Amino acid sequence: MKGNFKQLINSDKPVLVDFYADWCGPCKMQAPILKDVSAALKGKARIIKIDVDKNQGIAMQYQVQSIPTIILFKKGKPVWRKAGVANKQQLINLIEQNA
Repeated sequence: MKGNFKQLINSDKPVLVDFYADWCGPCKMQAPILKDVSAALKGKARIIKIDVDKNQGIAMQYQVQSIPTIILFKKGKPVWRKAGVANKQQLINLIEQNA
């Protein structure tokens, strides 16, 4: 996954990465918000989900210590991050500023 992850985040479009786990309650709250954000942005950004239990190396590389953690990447570089549930409008505004 590691090489593939680098390709995914190294994009001209912003890439929003949701670090989550299936057992995490707040992560379950974040999922429908991300669906709404994706629908609202109509392809301006890519949203991907990374299961920290299955991808511990990537989570460690980006110092994900609590979940959910959302990181916005632009051209492969992290430009914004938040631990905890992020709201829809905050994420839409952030992505539009970086699109």
